[in-house]
Amino acid sequence: MTNLAHLRVMEPVSGVLAFYDGRVPGLRFADGPNWVDDGALSLGIASYAIHDGSEALIYDTHVLVDHAAFIRRTLENMGVTRFTVVLSHWHLDHIAGTEAFADSTIIANRRTTDHMTRHRAAIEAGTCHGAPSINPLVMPTRIFEGRAHVHIGRLHIDLIEANIHSDDATVVWWAAQRLLLAGDTMEDCVTYVAEPQGLDTHLAELARLVGLNPAQILPNHGAPDIIAAGGYNPEMNAATQDYIRVLQRCRTDINLRDTPLPVLIADPLAAGTLLWFEPYAAVHAQNIKRVLAL
Repeated sequence: MTNLAHLRVMEPVSGVLAFYDGRVPGLRFADGPNWVDDGALSLGIASYAIHDGSEALIYDTHVLVDHAAFIRRTLENMGVTRFTVVLSHWHLDHIAGTEAFADSTIIANRRTTDHMTRHRAAIEAGTCHGAPSINPLVMPTRIFEGRAHVHIGRLHIDLIEANIHSDDATVVWWAAQRLLLAGDTMEDCVTYVAEPQGLDTHLAELARLVGLNPAQILPNHGAPDIIAAGGYNPEMNAATQDYIRVLQRCRTDINLRDTPLPVLIADPLAAGTLLWFEPYAAVHAQNIKRVLAL
């Protein structure tokens, strides 16, 4: 069994659990490059559960089946018997544990389903973004486009498709609590650029999410203390947009490319909107390379 010693359970909002792992010095899943460590645990990652009575919505199934099984056991011990899984997007650190919920409804937007289908053989073989493999890759059983609604007990939850970070994002909107589960559409302390060609679209889509007027934002990659305390304030969206614009200016501003990341995001750091985390300096350097390679 995978070491779950550092998997923390938090309750940022009443009725919401965060299952958080990573940001632990020296913690590694395996020696050598692998997506569990390099894209997830090194930055810290959370999956979420919104629960009411005997029902729960699981937002992403974490980095390994053992993590997902732990999530399931925790909720079953609270009396949950019916699970609905929602996948935020197709990247491996968000879909890896879905086998633990293979008997449940698994919801994804059509783009996510298409990506999973296209890459299924490689994901199961461990050749898509490398090891470890996800085998079997459990596929969505319910597909939506644009917007969908689910009921979890007495709760009404909206699923909203977006093109931010990846072209297949799904965010979860609990309007009654003004709570946005953001997946990878926003991160602390900067967004991870997977699709640099889409930055203009990402900006427009982030602006669209502002229209929801969330009171709290819970990203999948963020600081555990902030998540545990209730999540991020709405300015996280503005900080993400500002950073994307900085990346775009780097194409023509040579000096900006060498400016240290803490200087580039000094204002949201000073305001407490974001919390500095050193490994994101490497993410920023990679972002710069990807933007310049267009």
